[in-house]
Amino acid sequence: MRRNLFPLLCCLLAAGCATSPAPGRGPLGAPASLPAISFPADALVTQRAVLTALGRQYPLNGYLALSAAGGRRLIVTGTVGAVLADVLVKPDGTVFVMRSSKQFRPKWIQRYIAGDLMCIFGGTPDAACPMQRLSENHFMIKRRWYKLDLQIVETKPGPQPAEMFDETHK
Repeated sequence: MRRNLFPLLCCLLAAGCATSPAPGRGPLGAPASLPAISFPADALVTQRAVLTALGRQYPLNGYLALSAAGGRRLIVTGTVGAVLADVLVKPDGTVFVMRSSKQFRPKWIQRYIAGDLMCIFGGTPDAACPMQRLSENHFMIKRRWYKLDLQIVETKPGPQPAEMFDETHK
C-alpha cells in the first residue's frame, strides 16, 4: 500500500498550490524582484517616515533636494513642522550638518541620518547598508538602536536652487 501512495504524493507536490501569490510577491511568497533604485539626478523628493527607537515611534517628514552638481540636501521635520535635522551631502561624500536639534545631535546626524540618506539615495548601497526595499517607494532601514520605515510620497523632477547646496549658506 505504501508503494501506491508515493506516486500520488509526488503528483500532489509537483502540482503545487492552486492559489496565486499575493500582489507584489513572487513564488513561495518571497518579494517579487523590484526594478533598480533610480531617482532623477535633479529633483525634490517628499518623504514620510516612522522612526522607532527604544520602543517609541516618532513620525517624521523629509524633504530631499537632489542635484547632480550640488549633492543631496535633506531637511527632516517633526509633525508640527519644526526642523529636527538639516544635512548636506556633497557629491564627493563630504557631510555638512547645516542644522541640528535636541532630538538629533550633530554627530548622530552626520553618522546615521547622512548614512541612511546615502544608503537609499546614494546610488549603489555598500555592503554595510542595512536597507530593505519593500516596494518601489518604500524602504526599511534596521540598525542596532533604531528602525526607519520610509515611504516616498512625491518626486518632482527638475533643477533645484544652487544655494540649497552651498554649505556656507544657512
